[in-house]
Amino acid sequence: MTELKNEILEKRVIQFSIREYRPSDQHVVMSLFQDGIFEHVYPAFFKAMSHPDHIGVALSISMAGYVLGGSSYFQALLFGSAWAGLIYYCCHDIYEGYMMRRQSTDMADIQASYLENPDNGFWVAEADINGQSKMVGMVAVIGKRGAEEGERFEDWNGGVTGGGSELAQDAGDGSYGEMCHMVVAFSWRRKKLGSQLTRKALDFCKERGFGHLVLDVSSPQTAAISLFEKAGFVQTSSHRNTHANRWFSNLARINVMRMEKLI
Repeated sequence: MTELKNEILEKRVIQFSIREYRPSDQHVVMSLFQDGIFEHVYPAFFKAMSHPDHIGVALSISMAGYVLGGSSYFQALLFGSAWAGLIYYCCHDIYEGYMMRRQSTDMADIQASYLENPDNGFWVAEADINGQSKMVGMVAVIGKRGAEEGERFEDWNGGVTGGGSELAQDAGDGSYGEMCHMVVAFSWRRKKLGSQLTRKALDFCKERGFGHLVLDVSSPQTAAISLFEKAGFVQTSSHRNTHANRWFSNLARINVMRMEKLI
């Protein structure tokens, strides 16, 4: 019965409304933001552990535990689990550090960071459920103009990277928008809401006269990468320079990809 109900819901045409953020949305927005960040930890962990190098290390460590434990399978499992635990910790630390940094900067006061600057924007998506609105997604854009055109703030490592891609050089005066905080609640995915939020960001950038829209996405976010590629974004750079310890970044094998789209 539950499966049939879900199928009926899937077939229904769901109407989403995308509106500007209000201060009363803060609690739900922060909850969506945290869930949207931490959900990437497990995919990052499994992707890292499936790498041939990590598989080899795990087998070697397990074998060492087996030998040192006097042919103990428990010791082998314990040693292998310790290695897996280290990789998980590295993945968790990278995403948690990113979340905490954003919570102490732009997300600490969304009203001041986004709504009081005409070049910035923050929107939430609502779905109508039995006559009541439920917040199921969000997206934000930070505008970059003037002196900022030669440098970009890298959210993942807190540094500034100079220069620009070929897309940036083709974008007129260099002004651009940076899309961030795009989250769609898990149970509301595969309903084209991600595409609608992306379109909202693109339309805003066009209205503000930005030449292109850029975003940063981590390599474990395969669904998001596919969505952006379908929307016309192309990857222009990739790195592992996160805020975390360099060894943590290398062990987690998380690449931060910059994608851009001309408007």
